[in-house]
Amino acid sequence: MTKADIVEKVASGTGLTKIETEAIIEGFLNTVIQTLKEGSGIEIRGFGSYKVKSKKGRFARNPRSGEKVFVVDHFVPVFKFSKDFKQAVDQGMKEFLNQKSEKENI
Repeated sequence: MTKADIVEKVASGTGLTKIETEAIIEGFLNTVIQTLKEGSGIEIRGFGSYKVKSKKGRFARNPRSGEKVFVVDHFVPVFKFSKDFKQAVDQGMKEFLNQKSEKENI
């Protein structure tokens, strides 16, 4: 699913125009990025949390040449799904696969 697909789905479910929906989604994404750039985390209950982790410098190998290279200290964004989110996906996938299996046995 692409951002355009998400815009389409949210717009059809809310009655907003695609332009309004796209502006809201862009605003949300930009807010997440800006908040993480400022070193803060974001928690959305029932969905998950965003935070920034620091990675220490280390030596790694170039997989093509085998050459040893140094990767400097850097920061990476991390997303952790909530328990509710994980349970919803697990339950939904089980139901989906059961329905698919039942259709194939007919």
